[in-house]
Amino acid sequence: MTARRLLAASLVLASAVSAAAQTKADPTDKFRQLEEILPTPNDQRGPSGAPGRAYWQQRADYDIDVELDDVKQRIVGKETVTYFNQSPDTLTYLWLQLDQNLFAKDSDSNLTQTAPSLDKPSYAALDPFVNRDFDGGFKIAAVTDATGKALPHTINKTMMRVDLPTPLAPGKSVTFGVSWSYNVNDARRMGGRSGMEFFPKDGNYIYEIAQFFPRLAAYNDVSGWQHKQFLGSGEFTLEFGNYKVRITAPNDHVVGATGVLQNPKEVLTAAQLARLEQAKTAKQPVLIVTPDEAKAAEAGKPTGKKTWIFHADNVRDFGFASSRKFIWDAQGHNVENNPVMAMSYYPKEGNPLWGQYSTAAIIHTLNVYSRYSFTYPYPIAISVNGPIGGMEYPMICFNGPRPEADGTYPARTKYALISVVIHEVGHNFFPMVVNSDERQWTWMDEGLNSFLQFLTEQEWEDNYPSRRGEPKNVVDYMLDPNQEPIMTNSESVKQLGNNAYLKPATALNILRETVMGRELFDFAFKEYARRWRFKRPMPADFFRTMEDASAVDLDWFWRGWFYSTDHTDLSIDDVRYYTLDTGNPEVEKALQRKQQTEAPKTISAERYENTPKVVEGNPALADFYNRFDPLAVTPADRDAYQKFLSGLSDKEKALLGANKNFYLMDFTNVGGLVMPILLKVDYVDGTSEEIRIPAEIWRRNYKHVSKLVVTDKVVSQFTLDPKLETADADLSNNFFPRKPVMTRFQLFKQQQQAAPNPMQQMEKKGTNDAAPRPQGGQ
Repeated sequence: MTARRLLAASLVLASAVSAAAQTKADPTDKFRQLEEILPTPNDQRGPSGAPGRAYWQQRADYDIDVELDDVKQRIVGKETVTYFNQSPDTLTYLWLQLDQNLFAKDSDSNLTQTAPSLDKPSYAALDPFVNRDFDGGFKIAAVTDATGKALPHTINKTMMRVDLPTPLAPGKSVTFGVSWSYNVNDARRMGGRSGMEFFPKDGNYIYEIAQFFPRLAAYNDVSGWQHKQFLGSGEFTLEFGNYKVRITAPNDHVVGATGVLQNPKEVLTAAQLARLEQAKTAKQPVLIVTPDEAKAAEAGKPTGKKTWIFHADNVRDFGFASSRKFIWDAQGHNVENNPVMAMSYYPKEGNPLWGQYSTAAIIHTLNVYSRYSFTYPYPIAISVNGPIGGMEYPMICFNGPRPEADGTYPARTKYALISVVIHEVGHNFFPMVVNSDERQWTWMDEGLNSFLQFLTEQEWEDNYPSRRGEPKNVVDYMLDPNQEPIMTNSESVKQLGNNAYLKPATALNILRETVMGRELFDFAFKEYARRWRFKRPMPADFFRTMEDASAVDLDWFWRGWFYSTDHTDLSIDDVRYYTLDTGNPEVEKALQRKQQTEAPKTISAERYENTPKVVEGNPALADFYNRFDPLAVTPADRDAYQKFLSGLSDKEKALLGANKNFYLMDFTNVGGLVMPILLKVDYVDGTSEEIRIPAEIWRRNYKHVSKLVVTDKVVSQFTLDPKLETADADLSNNFFPRKPVMTRFQLFKQQQQAAPNPMQQMEKKGTNDAAPRPQGGQ
């Protein structure tokens, strides 16, 4: 950067012109307030984002008997439901969710499934289109009132309307019963959020069972009945209630479920009971059901049935897992003075990973999430290994990663297990307690949970390979032409993982680290979590609370990150370097002479340098100007300088002698998403500093801004977003002077078979450097 001399007399005028130029803003206002979009506050939902003075929500209590048929892979059940109308409205009918109808042959999910690619299709891709013989969906046997009298009901795909014999007034309750059955889906083949897995080697099954009973749809102050049909992506919107559930299974099965086991003496051996008691105060996981006990059960056959009884208070759903293959470990843990039993259920195929990491990851998750939101409120937290890759229910979650058949595993599998346990256990906070509408807004639980997952992973070990959270990881999606706004309904999103998990998690991390700062963000986020604990927030409640608790206007951030598909790409277009003209002829003329001497010679000047000149051969042609030195300091120059100084104030003289460097920087917002301008300034003396300019610099012109940077030292390099905080999509325009951004590429030879993982390579070489692999708890 070549310095230009800035005349002191022109400083005021130049500043005025620059400011005037920047007031010509584009008509599109990125800082336009969201009040015109957000719903008007009312008595149910206040302007601060907190529940209003007249907030209400419904309640449903369940008493359920369910039996698992391990021969036919079938569920048979009956329930008694007590529904409490705590709304101001009189209800003449109730809506129940029949989510198992997703697997009916004529379900909308099946009928609206679009064609797969037929370019080298896999069996798994074509299987759902070819094999439609599974008889899925609920078979509703009866719907009755409290006396056993049949109630009229209508099934509409994944919803069932129950018509009430008399209107249900505000403040009143109604009790009714439903009997049903359904066939359990093969989750490995058909997918789903629950199901079973068959193990051919030993002929046994693992069942991860959820959505197994007709559940009350939510009725709320925003949408009335939330009865959008279940198509598979938008998850569940439910009411809180108390559950008493009796699960009958083969007597050699081990069952884990939402809630506290009420009859351990009837279903566990004396040794298992003793281990369970020991686990309450253990420092490491204790094996309740050992690998040897699980192996013996695998080889045997049931001789009857057992009924496991569970009770859960103030939960919005219920799930359970059952298998004779289960190893079971447990460890008691105190979470901010709440005693919790952290427990894992897994087959031998899950070891050594599951015995080493699952319960430890549960405990770590409860600690970190409680710190950032509220104390974990339940007495149980369970992680189960089975066919479901990752799915959450109150106090229990289903997680899929396993090692290779030989017990080794690549690093990605280890971290996949730890991450999915963190994520699914974390869902106990969002949405199992902060009860958002998953059917409508997936990001409100998945995005917030993925953000907290990132914080939790980063506290697990140094350089944890988190997939979501770091801004650089969202760049590809934000450049994708198929990107959609985060504020898109769950069933309409094309890339659910990127839209509802990755982008909102990244946005919140940027909000915390870069826009608000950790202290303000953490306070506001915890305030949101505590305000809406055991209540149902909507997006506006989150947006308003974050601003209300921080005094930071974030409408520009919500508008850009949640309502648009803009991406971050800020560019340093130009930097003009000025120094102040002191007016001192001794200084200025010496500087001019130095600049002339150091100026590069043109090719012509260089080649004519030794050519004989006419004036040299004929001195008579030389006159005054051949001898005159315009850079020599004259008495007149000195007198003019002294006269100039005498007219300056002491403050003006100090500025004149400060020897400051002025850099007029031009920035362009190429991507459209307004973000803070984060500058690293490197000086020629090897030092550096950071300048952080809030996003509001773009408020009058979101496309172009100029900024005057004044320094004491000479700058060698300006760098935008040096710590990759803003998800900037093009780093090549982040430098001035420009410099190339290196990218590494590798040549590949076609690979015929998968390479062994590092553990397998070590064992093949016969090395014994690694520590022995643990097999489970104590």
